Amino acid sequence: MNPERPRITTTVVFLQVSFQAIKHSMAGKASDGLPCWLDGRMLRMLCRDLRACRDEAVAHEEAHRALEAACTQCEELLGHCPGGLDSTLCHRHLDAILVGLQHALVSLAPPPASAPTGLWHSATRHLREGWRRLS
Repeated sequence: MNPERPRITTTVVFLQVSFQAIKHSMAGKASDGLPCWLDGRMLRMLCRDLRACRDEAVAHEEAHRALEAACTQCEELLGHCPGGLDSTLCHRHLDAILVGLQHALVSLAPPPASAPTGLWHSATRHLREGWRRLS
């Protein structure tokens, strides 16, 4: 496995959790029309981390595209903060960022390991199942 992959994945998870926390605690309710007052410094820091993560993921084409979309939404949101958007539009931007991060996570996930189908594996599996029933 590529050693860069786990670090990128960890960063994407950190960003996803951070943006979810912003959405659930600071962005107000999605249904109200009140101005959205996000912390601009924190948003700039997360946007900077998101751009760095996107740049690191250049070798993973699908993840790079998803992170690019999230970066675009983050920069648009940052351009209106603080107080330039109502809560509904703020939530739309945060949702779009989270969708991009989720797509990046899915694309960075390792492929599922194929199950061995050889005769020895099959016999071993049957023996284990039999022993479990007897225990």
